[in-house]
Amino acid sequence: MTLPKLQLVGIKKRLRGRQVLDGVDIDVAPGKSLVIIGGSGVGKSVTLKCALGIMKPDAGEVLVDGADVTRMPREIRARVMRKFGMLFQGGALFDSLTVWENIAFRLLYADNVNRTEARERAIEAMRKVRLTPDFADVRPVELSGGMQKRAGLARAIIAKPDILFFDEPTTGLDPITADAINDLIIDMVKELGCAAVSITHDMASARKIADEIAMLYAGRIVWRGPASTIDSSGNAYVDQFVAGRADGPIQAVV
Repeated sequence: MTLPKLQLVGIKKRLRGRQVLDGVDIDVAPGKSLVIIGGSGVGKSVTLKCALGIMKPDAGEVLVDGADVTRMPREIRARVMRKFGMLFQGGALFDSLTVWENIAFRLLYADNVNRTEARERAIEAMRKVRLTPDFADVRPVELSGGMQKRAGLARAIIAKPDILFFDEPTTGLDPITADAINDLIIDMVKELGCAAVSITHDMASARKIADEIAMLYAGRIVWRGPASTIDSSGNAYVDQFVAGRADGPIQAVV
């Protein structure tokens, strides 16, 4: 049996007096893509932040290759976190840096790679996400939304991570550009052989990039299964969410 690359076991997190996560259990194996769906405010981003080490859970374990990173000394935990790559929802590119400097940010400022090598590796990553090297020396403001997503993906993969995280990867994109980003995500996960965890509201994206889909509600995973079974889950929460119905066990926040 293949050891999961990432496991969240019994993760609990309370924020501003509200129990956001109440025992979240997920795992993802190398080469597999897990997409977490759920309504606004259910804790998808908090789950991602706990997995990334941005937030410390109140209880539970975050296991990377079987080791609990929440209990590691800071120096060791920092080395484990280097296995991660992240595509942020809004791209999160630095306006003051060129595109290649954004993509090579980790190499330049964490790994102490010299600028010549870092630029070469950034351009290689750009080619992988089908962003032409002509844009290497421009500022992010000169890129379209789709191109900014490509640059963000290039930054996420440049260090060949073991685990990739995607935060609403298609938000704000037109359907054609969104589908192109979905294709790139599939290609990168396959090429790197990494584990991938995504959170999204976009069911077209979830269906395409996921091997498995998990639904988060009331602080717990209420359903998980192959992406191909999402439309016949038999779970009332999943059925309502996928159909986009106001009537059902999930109450809309207005």
